[in-house]
Amino acid sequence: MVKERARILVVGGGYVGMYTALRLQRKLKRELGRGEVEITVVTPDPYMTYQPFLPEAAAGSISPRHVVVPLRRVLDRCRIVIGEVTAIDHAKRTAALITLATEEEKTGSEQLTYDELVLAPGSISRTLPIPGLADHAIGFKTVEEAIGLRNHVIEQMDIASSTRDPAIRDAALTFVFVGGGYAGVEALGELEDMARYTARYYHNVRPEDMKWILVEASDRILPEVGEEMGRYTVTELRRRNIDVRLNTRLESCADRVAVLSDGARFPTRTVVWTAGVKPSPLLAATDLPLNERGRLKCTPQLTVDGVTHAWAAGDASAVPDVTVDEPGRETAPNAQHAVRQAKALGDNIAHSLRGEPLETYSHKYVGSVASLGLHKGVAHVYGRKLKGYPAWFMHRVYHLSRVPTFNRKARVLAEWTLSGLFKREIVSLGSLEHPRAEFELAAGGKPPHEPTGDPKGSS
Repeated sequence: MVKERARILVVGGGYVGMYTALRLQRKLKRELGRGEVEITVVTPDPYMTYQPFLPEAAAGSISPRHVVVPLRRVLDRCRIVIGEVTAIDHAKRTAALITLATEEEKTGSEQLTYDELVLAPGSISRTLPIPGLADHAIGFKTVEEAIGLRNHVIEQMDIASSTRDPAIRDAALTFVFVGGGYAGVEALGELEDMARYTARYYHNVRPEDMKWILVEASDRILPEVGEEMGRYTVTELRRRNIDVRLNTRLESCADRVAVLSDGARFPTRTVVWTAGVKPSPLLAATDLPLNERGRLKCTPQLTVDGVTHAWAAGDASAVPDVTVDEPGRETAPNAQHAVRQAKALGDNIAHSLRGEPLETYSHKYVGSVASLGLHKGVAHVYGRKLKGYPAWFMHRVYHLSRVPTFNRKARVLAEWTLSGLFKREIVSLGSLEHPRAEFELAAGGKPPHEPTGDPKGSS
C-alpha cells in the first residue's frame, strides 16, 4: 500500500508519457480509487501520435485521425492538462506550467507541485544553420506536418500541370528529402509512390517528369536494418529513378534553390528535413543532471542518476544498455525501447511507492522494419533479412500490433482492407491550413499567409 498521498507528474504525452500513465493506471488502480495517488499528465497536444504511421498517413493509406490516440479517452483516471512545462525546480518539487488559459489571462506561468516526476518531453527536429532552412523546409515529426506535406506535394503537381513556365514547372516537380533515417526514407518512399499513382490523373504530368532526391551526409541509409539491407534500399530507390546522394550535405535552400555539397543545384519548392532529432529544450531548464548530448543521465532502473523521486525514459533520457558488454553503451532512442521502458517505468514507480525493490530495464534490440511504399519494404529481425513484399507485410503486422487500443487497431485494419479494394484518394485539402482565408476574402479583408497570392491559403 502507498503510505502517503502521492502526486505523480508526467511531463509529455508521447510514447513514454502515455504508456507510463497507462501502466500506472493499471498498477495503482486501488490506490487511485482510494484517493491515495493522483496522476497529472501535462502535454502540448491532447493526443499521442503513433509516428511509424505518419508516412502512410501522408500517402493517404490511413486517415490522420487514426494515427493519433486521444489521451482523455485512454487515460480516464488521470488528470490531463493541455499545456507546456517551461521549467522544473526538482529541489522544490515544482514545475512552471503554461496553458491556453494562462496565455489568455496573461498571468504568466503557474506553479505545479508534485511528489514524483516522470520526465518524457521527447525530442524536436535537430536543425543546422543552413540559409533558407527555416523559411522553406518542412519537418516530418507530427501528423500536421505529414498531412501538410501530402497536400503540398499534390498542390505542386497542380502548379506544374497549369503553368506554362518551364522553370516553375521544374521547381514544382522537384522534391528534396534531407536525412536517410527511418523518417526520411519512409516518407520519401510513400510519397513518391503516391505521387506516381496520382500522375495518371494529370494529362500533362508523368512520373518521369518528377525529380525525387534523397540527401544523406553519411555513406549509408537506414543503418538500423544493417549494411546489406541499406545497400538494397539504395538500389531499390534508384531503380525507381530516385536520386540517392550519399556523403552529401544540404548547404543552402535560400531562394527556393537546394544547393548540395557536391555542387549540385536544384530549384525546388519542396525541402523535407528529417536529419535527426535532439532532446527537448525543456531539459536545459531543469536542475537535473544531463550528459554531453543534453539528455538526462539515467540508471538502469530508469531513475534520474543521483536524484530521488525523478524518473525518465525515451528520447530525452540516456538509459544504460545492460544487454551489451560495451561500457557506456546506451539504448537507442526509438519506439521499440520507449514502449518497453514506459512499462518498466510504470512498474518501478509503483514499486517505489509501495517500498518494493526496483526492476532493471533490459531489452535486447530485436531488429527493424521499414516501408518503402506500397508492397515494398526491408526488414532485419532476429537476424533474418527480408525485402520486398514479405518485409512490407511484416512492417504492417508489427505496427498494427503495436498501435495502442483495440479501437485504433480495428480502424487501421479496416482502412488497409478498403484501400486494397478501392483506388487511392488523390485529394489535396491545402486550404485546411488557413480555414478563415476564404471568409476573410469574402468579408473584404486581406487573406493571411498569402505568399503566392492564392486566396485559398495554398502553400
